[in-house]
Amino acid sequence: MRYEIFRADSRGGADYGWLKTKYSFSFAEYYAPNRMGFGALRVLNDDTILGGGGFPFHSHKDMEIVTIPFSGALEHKDTSGGSGIIKAGDVQIMSAGSGITHSEFNHSKTEALSLFQIWITPEKEGLTPRYEQKIFPKERRLNTFQLLVSPEGGEPLKIHQHAYISIADFDADTHLSYNLHGKNQGLFCINIKGEISILDEKLNEKDAIEITGASAIALQGRAGTMALVIEIPLGQLDR
Repeated sequence: MRYEIFRADSRGGADYGWLKTKYSFSFAEYYAPNRMGFGALRVLNDDTILGGGGFPFHSHKDMEIVTIPFSGALEHKDTSGGSGIIKAGDVQIMSAGSGITHSEFNHSKTEALSLFQIWITPEKEGLTPRYEQKIFPKERRLNTFQLLVSPEGGEPLKIHQHAYISIADFDADTHLSYNLHGKNQGLFCINIKGEISILDEKLNEKDAIEITGASAIALQGRAGTMALVIEIPLGQLDR
């Protein structure tokens, strides 16, 4: 088993006035040759969008795009017919597939919106574009992992990749175990807030860890912590 820690202050970033963002991987004008992705995980952007701000219609292709708001509300429209307003406790997935055009704006004119946007390369190209959003009750992630996204779909949102995204909220010091779904899978864990310990390493707010060669991982979260785990097929790592 191998792992590598990425501290919050090592991320890239940009300030566009209406948008303040931190990049876990190379994106836009931020280029780090050793941070081009982790297996099929290509992007994890930590965005804060000011009131009234947003992205006008733009296009994507052959990408699974997952959006997780933590505060505020995001208004979405796309050419597949998908539309909706997602807020904290909701998760959205858009399969760009053969091509999709969409817009996303802060639904409020005054309040800031904070979210993670995650891009994962699909297992096949040219898929039919699709959009889905769901409410994930916060009480079901209390001191346990709540599965948000999986290739099987069902209660979680369906993704066209052998990838799983889970989240946990802690109101007490808790030990959890995460079991991976196959041999060629890796784990990317980012601590959203609070403090977690993995492999005897402490992760503070927005610190992340990448783990390869493991079948299961033990995690300890302290009260007031929220952590996101992305299990991803590795293939040939991009670094």
